[in-house]
Amino acid sequence: MNLDLTTEDSEFRSQVRAFLRDNLTEELADAGRLVTSVFIEPQFSLPWQKILHAQGWAAPAWPVEYGGTGWSEMQRYIFASECARAGAPSLSPMGLAMVGPCIIGHGTPEQKAYYLPRILAGEDYWCQGYSEPGSGSDLASLSLKATSDGDDYILNGTKIWTTHAHHANMMFCLVRTRFDGKPQEGITFLLLDMTLPGIKVDPIITLAGEHEVNQVFFDDVRVPKAGRLGAENDGWTVAKYLLEFERGGGSSAGLEASVGRIRALAQRDGLLASDPGFTSRLAAAEIGLEAIKITEQRVSSALSSGGNPGPAASMLKVQRTEMMQRIDTLGVEAGGTYACVEQLDARQPGSNIDAVGPSDRVTLVPRYLNNRAASIYGGSNEVQRNIMAKMVLGL
Repeated sequence: MNLDLTTEDSEFRSQVRAFLRDNLTEELADAGRLVTSVFIEPQFSLPWQKILHAQGWAAPAWPVEYGGTGWSEMQRYIFASECARAGAPSLSPMGLAMVGPCIIGHGTPEQKAYYLPRILAGEDYWCQGYSEPGSGSDLASLSLKATSDGDDYILNGTKIWTTHAHHANMMFCLVRTRFDGKPQEGITFLLLDMTLPGIKVDPIITLAGEHEVNQVFFDDVRVPKAGRLGAENDGWTVAKYLLEFERGGGSSAGLEASVGRIRALAQRDGLLASDPGFTSRLAAAEIGLEAIKITEQRVSSALSSGGNPGPAASMLKVQRTEMMQRIDTLGVEAGGTYACVEQLDARQPGSNIDAVGPSDRVTLVPRYLNNRAASIYGGSNEVQRNIMAKMVLGL
């Protein structure tokens, strides 16, 4: 990937900066800067998504015929980078980056016509029903039962670690429709309404003190078969396809912005800026990010042509999450004493509670704690290395 900007790229960057200057409100930027994980509250992400959708920029990686922008790989990178630098709130990846591409790849014409416009406009807010108690990395062992009954399935069981299920009105869900034979061959992929009778959402509070994940219970929940994506008992194929987008989605632009903030913190501190150990580790992170960009280009090129990321998604998942954790560690070190103070109330956008110490340090420890899970969710990095060994090296 040629990382030098052409004249056209520079003009595009100026266009993006002007758009952000005119449309990114102080409240939205404040929320974006205070976020401590991949997800931000929908009260901030959805208004920003509607602004982007009106501009036609909500789904840069989608094929043009479904609402994508038709941008080059460099333009998509510029857009992500400028949004990260400006503090724009991230959009929920569940709809735009995960189930949307999955519907494009496996949905019927009717499903595409109904769901895709609603995802683009933010009319539906999605959550992911994959993991269960005892079925995390061994996802094929899931047991949420779906019993066929005429035009419906009746669901009984539970899902766990369900991010933003307390906000979502829709879920893409893996269910067990057959219990004999190979476990992978008895799974079905469903799109379901979270307001259906019999669904209960219980909160799980994270180590950072935040309500992001949940456990979801299904008690005789009747789901129309029209919401099935792909064939019955072939949901494992659909699920693996979606996981490539989950693992390959996102951008290093946000990590670059984090490195920039950490460097600024270290320079203000004075001592760290002249510490050869710290500066060497920070420089190594910056070099690693340059390498990640090259892999991102390959994935971005596949997405824009309507394809799927393939094994490059596993490479990116490992590279990004481990780099994220390295950067988080550098951030806590750069934050010093104030980074170690729990300041949950001060981190709420619009809060009138003063932070203890510099306000740009209040997210460092919560972000560090939240992102410890990054090398586990979406398929643990150990599993990703097995996938790379099989699909890339042929082992």
